[in-house]
Amino acid sequence: MLPHHSVLRDAGYKTVGEVAEEGTHELSVRTGLTRETAAEIISKARRIAYASEFKRLESYLKARESVERISTGSRSFDELLGGGVEVRAITEFFGESSSGKSQLCFQLAVNVQLPKDKGGLEGAVIFIDTEGTLRPERILQMAAAKGLGRDVLSNIYAAQAYTTEKQIRLLESVFELAERLNVRLLIVDSLTANFRREFAGRAAMQNRSKKLNEFMEILRKFIRKFDAAAVVTNQISAEVDALTPAVRAVGGNIVAHSSTYSVLLRKARADLRIAKLVDAPHLPEAEVTFRITEEGIC
Repeated sequence: MLPHHSVLRDAGYKTVGEVAEEGTHELSVRTGLTRETAAEIISKARRIAYASEFKRLESYLKARESVERISTGSRSFDELLGGGVEVRAITEFFGESSSGKSQLCFQLAVNVQLPKDKGGLEGAVIFIDTEGTLRPERILQMAAAKGLGRDVLSNIYAAQAYTTEKQIRLLESVFELAERLNVRLLIVDSLTANFRREFAGRAAMQNRSKKLNEFMEILRKFIRKFDAAAVVTNQISAEVDALTPAVRAVGGNIVAHSSTYSVLLRKARADLRIAKLVDAPHLPEAEVTFRITEEGIC
C-alpha cells in the first residue's frame, strides 16, 4: 500500500498505476501534499507498478483482438481504419475546409451512443469546439437517420474554447466530468486553430510546441484512464521544397507522434469525399471514398 493511501483515494486516484503516471506538481496540487512527499509517493508507485509491466506478447495480441471501435457510418471508411475509430487511441482527421472533418465528428458523436452491435459503444461524448462550427441541428438530423431522437443531445457535453489557455484548461476539467459519466469519445474540433492563431511565426514556434505538447499529453492520459477514443481535427499547411509541394497537418511532429491514426480528407465532387490513411501502427497506407448526405456519413 502506498503512503497517504486515504489522501490519494480522496483526491480521485483509484490505482497505483494512476499515481505512477502522475507528475509531481499535479499530485501535490490534487492532494495538498508537499512536492517532496508527492515525489516519494510517485517513486514508490512506479516501483510497484512497473515491476509487473512486462507481459508475454501473446497477451498483447489478445488485448488487441478485443479492442472496441466506433463506426464512422461508412463500411469502407471503417475498413480503412481497421474496423472503425479505436478506443485508447487518438485519431486525427486533417484536410482543407469542406473536406468533411466536422461532419465526421458529428456522426461519431451520434454513432458512439448506438448499441455495440450497431457500431456504437453506448457511451457519452465530450466535444470541445474551437472554431464555432458545432451544429446540434445537424447532429439531430444524423441521429434521426439512425432512429435516435432528441435525447442524443443529452449525451453530448460541449464547450467552446477560443484561446489555447482555455482549450487546455477545459481538457483538464473533463476528468472530473468523466468520473460521473460513461464517456467513450472525446472530440476536439479543431485541435490547432487556437495554437496557430496565437503563436504565429517562427519566433513563437517553441512556445506553440510546448503548449501543444502539454495538450496532447493530457489527451493521452484521458483516453488511457477512461478507455475512450479521442478524435481531433486539424488544419493543413502547404510546404514547398526544391522538389515537390507537400500538404501536411499543422502541429508538426508533436501532433504526428501523438496521434495513433492520421487521415487526410479531400473533397472530390458534390457529396463525395476521399479519405487517405497516411499513418497507422499496423495498417498500410490506403484510401477510400465516402459520402456526406443529408442523413450523414455513408
